[in-house]
Amino acid sequence: MKYDVVILGSGPGGYVAAIRASQLGLKTAIIEKESLGGVCLNWGCIPTKALLKSAQVFEYMNHAEDYGLKISGAEADFSKVIGRSRNVAEGMSKGVTFLMKKNNITVIEGYGRLIRGKKIAVDKSDGKKEEVSADHIIIATGGRAKELPHIKIDGTHVIGYREAMSLPKQPKSMVVMGAGAIGVEFAYFYDALGTEVTVVEFLEQGLLPREDKDISRELGKIFKKKGINVLANSSVEKVEIKDKKVKVTVKSRKDESLSEIDCDVLLSATGVTPNTEDIGLESLGIKTDKGHIQVNEYYETNVPGIYAIGDVTPGPALAHVASAEGIICVEKIAGHHPRALDYGNIPSCTYCSPEVASVGMTEAAAKEAGYEVKVGKFPFTASGKAKAAGNPEGFVKILYDAKYGELLGAHLIGSNVTELIAEIVAARHLETTGMEIVKTVHPHPTMSEAIMEASAAAYDEVIHL
Repeated sequence: MKYDVVILGSGPGGYVAAIRASQLGLKTAIIEKESLGGVCLNWGCIPTKALLKSAQVFEYMNHAEDYGLKISGAEADFSKVIGRSRNVAEGMSKGVTFLMKKNNITVIEGYGRLIRGKKIAVDKSDGKKEEVSADHIIIATGGRAKELPHIKIDGTHVIGYREAMSLPKQPKSMVVMGAGAIGVEFAYFYDALGTEVTVVEFLEQGLLPREDKDISRELGKIFKKKGINVLANSSVEKVEIKDKKVKVTVKSRKDESLSEIDCDVLLSATGVTPNTEDIGLESLGIKTDKGHIQVNEYYETNVPGIYAIGDVTPGPALAHVASAEGIICVEKIAGHHPRALDYGNIPSCTYCSPEVASVGMTEAAAKEAGYEVKVGKFPFTASGKAKAAGNPEGFVKILYDAKYGELLGAHLIGSNVTELIAEIVAARHLETTGMEIVKTVHPHPTMSEAIMEASAAAYDEVIHL
């Protein structure tokens, strides 16, 4: 069968690209070896948020007296928490199936490999084989949990994110290796449900080491208060399995001292590696670098008519990035003139409690780039809405260029701040200045007022501090 566009992989890059291609009048097919929606909908973004919501509700129940309420005997049923998460994921995947039908997109279930002649050979789920061809092929095969050479994931004692959201039994103790978004979210989830959690992070900054230092420091204080042990500037040197227990040897990078931690399970959360093996890249001579497919600003590889988006490319491994890349890619294919993606204005979100959200430069990066920086900070302890909601932890930190008022970056930690960051992303996209944010009326009482107040603080005009 011949198509205008065939997409290999149906994650948030692939299925979004397919829908946009169909909207633009292109005959489109998508090939998926597992479930529509990819890792994000089935084993990543969506089911983890369901788990985290259960943890948050359980925390509310355990602190009901703070709100003048009494609840006795609150218990977490781990299997039902996991079951709810899986149900949410299945519902979202069915939603993508509906969207495929609605947009007249052909779905081919099976494992696809690129072959010469702009074709894909598919080993179908029903055991049959099929070849499909297209004028344009988009690789969107996503990524998987990164595995360190000396610490192999066995799925039982040493697990990745996929196993972490479907364990048959809640572990009494867990070591989380890696303090990026995945590690931090699972550390919060398991701690909230009663698991003893230790986080080991290689980088000195500790939790969320790529965020602004003030954010890492604040989250570290909050996690310590929750009872989560964080070992920063440390590495997992060795893992031994004995009598169904895991012995983790940790080395401090500061003084090279060794310590041992006994736990039920080790979660490897050291990042994501691209799924670029065994999909035919070599047979077509498609260039890669450290496993990532090399593309131009419109996602075309060095082979004309072959494109790549999402986690298989060198950009940020984020669902919303993959979706944006997919739309830009097919709009270019369709003859439109889309603007190339601004990777300096991509929001980052971590959904632990409190949440973390950021966009643009950190304070250190801005100063290193030569900017004279105006820094405004507003704590949620001074927010009426945050106090009334019982969520006074955290703050908004916002950075402006002193010379022109350019919004350089923003860093938020607090309740539901992932819902606030888009305002700042839009403001930066529109090249809004600091005083324009200050003079934009924000509704009261809301958490969003903190963005206005932090901006005002940068210009020495803050009211409620």
